[in-house]
Amino acid sequence: MLWGDKVSPGTISNLNKKAYENIEKWRNRSLSELQYPYVFVDGIFLKRCWGGQVENISVLIAIGVNSEGHREILGAAEGLKEDFASWRNFLIHLKKRGLSGVRLFIGDKHLGLLESINDIFGGVKYQRCTVHFYRNVLSAVPRGQAKLVTSMLKAIHSQEDFEAAKTKSNDIINKLKALKLTKAAKTVADGIDETLTYMLFPSEHWRQIRTNNTLERLNREVKRRTRSIGAFPDGESALMLVCARLRYVAGHDWGERLYLNMKHLMDTSEDN
Repeated sequence: MLWGDKVSPGTISNLNKKAYENIEKWRNRSLSELQYPYVFVDGIFLKRCWGGQVENISVLIAIGVNSEGHREILGAAEGLKEDFASWRNFLIHLKKRGLSGVRLFIGDKHLGLLESINDIFGGVKYQRCTVHFYRNVLSAVPRGQAKLVTSMLKAIHSQEDFEAAKTKSNDIINKLKALKLTKAAKTVADGIDETLTYMLFPSEHWRQIRTNNTLERLNREVKRRTRSIGAFPDGESALMLVCARLRYVAGHDWGERLYLNMKHLMDTSEDN
């Protein structure tokens, strides 16, 4: 169910050529008219039929906040896996279409993502989603101590600046070690810097750019609307219908609403 009406697998596989052409035109449109300082990236897993078997297929998605402060779907592409090759090809696709002015990528620590960013957009900063980071830390924490550790992690990201957060993180690492939570302590020590990059940007933007929530919500909506389909007949139909849903949400739910006041980022650039 994509727009409120049930869609059968047969209907999906027989989407007319004109619809595919329109989506492909949108998916490959030029991005050169505006700059996109913030780019959110993530992948969504769906199921497809292949040789009589049902297997996972990933669709990689990018959302940008443009220089005028509006969110925009930048692109989507099929990825066999969320690995270096898939992410690299996707980022090359975006760059060839004119993606520029990127100051920060926001995403989870997918395999190969950070390496791909450095390879294609060298020098651009990376923000690891704090929500996903918390989940990674808590996976090494007994359930009875999860609330305490969550409070510790939130204390790090409630500091007033990067240096204060780093100092706090060192305190938390020592506390975790004292609690015999050595694996959690190591996860924090190894990954905390990647979760603090947002503090190098205007504080007015911190809440929106420290997590990948804007894309996570979109992914949940796509999954909710495609759940009744089950397995897609092929990767192309999965990609096309995901793109159709992305366009619908962006056009109807986002509209022309301002997401961030980019004047704060411009003022920061001028000060530097």
